[in-house]
Amino acid sequence: MTIRSQLAGLFPARRRWRLVLLGAIVAALALAGHFLVEAIPLPARLAEPPSTVVSFADGSPAYVFLSPDDKYRMQAALGADRPGAIDEDYVEALLRFEDKRFWRHPGVDIFAIVRSAVANLRAGRVVTGASTITMQLVRVLEPRPRTLRSKAIEALRALHLELRLSKREILEAYLSFVPYGRNVEGVRAASHGYFGHGPRQLSADEIAVLLAVPQRPSSRYPTAKNQTRLAAARDEIAFWLLDEGALPVEPAAGEDRSAMEERVRREIARQPVPARIQPLPRQAAHAAFWLRGRLPGQSEIETTLDRGMQRLAEARMAGAHPGYARLGIHNGSAVVVDHRRAQVRALVGNFDFWDEGHGGQIVGFDNPRSPGSALKPFIYAMALDRGLALPEHLVADVPVRYGDYAPDNYSGEFAGLIELEEALSLSLNVPFVRLLSEVGVERFIGLLRSAGAGHLRAEPGYYGLSAAIGSVDVTPLEVAGLYAALAEDGRYRQLSWLRGRSVAGATREAVQEVGVDLLSPGSSYLTRRALSRRDRPDFPQRRRFSGAPPAIHWKTGTSYGHRDAWAVGSGSEHTVVVWLGNFDNRPSVDLVGAEAAGPLLFDLLEALADRATPALPESWPRNLKSVRVCAYSGRLPTAACPQSREVLAVADHVPTERCPYHVAVDVDLATGLALSPECRTGRRWERRSFVVWPASLRRWMSRGRRWVPGPPSPAPGCAPPSRTASLRRAKPRILSPPAGQVLVLLAGVAVQDQELPLEAETSGHAERLSWFVDGEFLGKVDAQETLWWTPRPGRHEILVMDDSGASSRRRLEVRAGRAAVPSIGG
Repeated sequence: MTIRSQLAGLFPARRRWRLVLLGAIVAALALAGHFLVEAIPLPARLAEPPSTVVSFADGSPAYVFLSPDDKYRMQAALGADRPGAIDEDYVEALLRFEDKRFWRHPGVDIFAIVRSAVANLRAGRVVTGASTITMQLVRVLEPRPRTLRSKAIEALRALHLELRLSKREILEAYLSFVPYGRNVEGVRAASHGYFGHGPRQLSADEIAVLLAVPQRPSSRYPTAKNQTRLAAARDEIAFWLLDEGALPVEPAAGEDRSAMEERVRREIARQPVPARIQPLPRQAAHAAFWLRGRLPGQSEIETTLDRGMQRLAEARMAGAHPGYARLGIHNGSAVVVDHRRAQVRALVGNFDFWDEGHGGQIVGFDNPRSPGSALKPFIYAMALDRGLALPEHLVADVPVRYGDYAPDNYSGEFAGLIELEEALSLSLNVPFVRLLSEVGVERFIGLLRSAGAGHLRAEPGYYGLSAAIGSVDVTPLEVAGLYAALAEDGRYRQLSWLRGRSVAGATREAVQEVGVDLLSPGSSYLTRRALSRRDRPDFPQRRRFSGAPPAIHWKTGTSYGHRDAWAVGSGSEHTVVVWLGNFDNRPSVDLVGAEAAGPLLFDLLEALADRATPALPESWPRNLKSVRVCAYSGRLPTAACPQSREVLAVADHVPTERCPYHVAVDVDLATGLALSPECRTGRRWERRSFVVWPASLRRWMSRGRRWVPGPPSPAPGCAPPSRTASLRRAKPRILSPPAGQVLVLLAGVAVQDQELPLEAETSGHAERLSWFVDGEFLGKVDAQETLWWTPRPGRHEILVMDDSGASSRRRLEVRAGRAAVPSIGG
């Protein structure tokens, strides 16, 4: 017999239809009830956002914002591994004291209601209540008059909440919204306001205080007037919990329970209760506001900021503020980065957050400014990586013009010939403008973009050679990322200021590990070596006596017009950036990187340095090798170079240029004059090495009436020495007029008073240059001399030729001026 036939025997057809109908009605009622429960809205305050909490790396709050409804209400959470976690001992004590059957009842505890009714009838007054945690949450979210009708509504709303929310959600909401006096809500905010610490670990007396205040917030919250009432309530609750075994206390060795309880009662009674609500944490204000703006709607912002380092940086900046203010410097920022982990450890946005008169709330560490010379090390490293230079290369530091751009050094003076590493140490401008022209401006801008510089203009060709000395605006955070990469052998990883966030399915830590190789380890090492020298003008004067932290490298920068002062450096663990200036762009003669920002940088690096660990010599990276170069020029030696030395170079990119300065000349021992091979017969002679400087350097030296050494003149009857391989040079290079120049003649000024200088660069010493304009011979002068030409409107071709016939050409357009005061433009 089938089951269907058996059921048919048990239930006649009419009865079966009644059961089906009854089931349908029950299902319909259940469905309607479900929709009714879902249709009834939850209390509106339940959706009210909490305070935004910005926390340090150790989890402690750095800054607590007011919630949108002007409350200090920090989101509470159950579970020790979550932000806002509450001490489990407190939660257990709360449930024991307020709602023993919380996890079992549906929002209304019938047993508690019966117990309360009996107790109150016996006492003839209200001595105990029956409100559950859920009912208390309803009362907090939807305040009503304390009447029986209100009680009934609260009970119904409690049942509704239990149907809509889980027990954990209800308990977390209660812990977040429970009132603690004034505008303080929730256990987290109360713990910080009452005790000065979070609720992750609470003592027995603190648990009792947090249970006592919500019963009567207005008469028990911490004030001098409420202290007595709060202490009495605290003791009563603590002693009751102690009797119930719900306080986190343990007996001492050899102590029985009775003795333990007596001791705990005395200890709790001796503890003072808080007399006032302390201000909630408000540290790292600029970072907090900046992060909240970047992460709208996020209540918990967990940062990598180190509490100690943040306080240190803020204290050093604030302590220096009065002295800088007297010098007309009103704004400053600092960034501290752990370059090993690519994590931001401290962010100071300004001297004083509340300085309304000087833009105190502007976030300086994310404000793009001119870096002055602070980016030169990266041009230097790029040149090493591309085989364009070695640190020992002699480079020219003489006046030069690129179109209408003529870079100058900060001091207004020129060094002549100087080693590239020395030029970086002295922060000379002209050699690095020249070096950037070889590296390529767009390639340099590309490196900055790869390192996260997000404020750069996108138009190709927007930036020029002045980028070498500060025309590219960057933020202190971006500079910190660049120098962190330099400290980590050229590997750039995006700086992180948030803990444990995910990016495109991967953890932030995993994304950081990918990184970008901006520079090779070898060029980074050689750059750090140059920046580690102490014999530099930007080494702070007082540090010459007190010393500097070990194993640091640093660079300073001063923007054009004294509007920005920078100092940035790295130790074994940390990279620090200091920027000083005025947000209204007001200049100050004291805004000099070495003198203004440098001391702060060294103070911070010294405070952060681990002096217990001795600094070990840094070993060479694998991609460096030793090469032999001319001891004078730093280039590969020729037969004319009298001495050579070993230097380090990037292994795969060793410059191939031979020494251009040394020439070998056969000298008559009797007269000291130069001999050609055909004149040596019958004479005593020897081959000597001489230094020949470029024409531009000789021209600059001659203007200062300084002697320029060189090879001797040819002996009488001897032709000039043949241009052997050791003497052969490239064709002359026209320096003036610059390429692409358009010359506009000044209206009202005689043409003969607007002569144009014609100048060229050559390698030889005794060279003479012939100049032609449109095929017309103008004259012949020594290479270091200037020939002047009277221009005339039109398009012209200028040609220069040396004695060997090598030549260069340049086209020039000359226009007649129409304006009253026309100018030369390129």
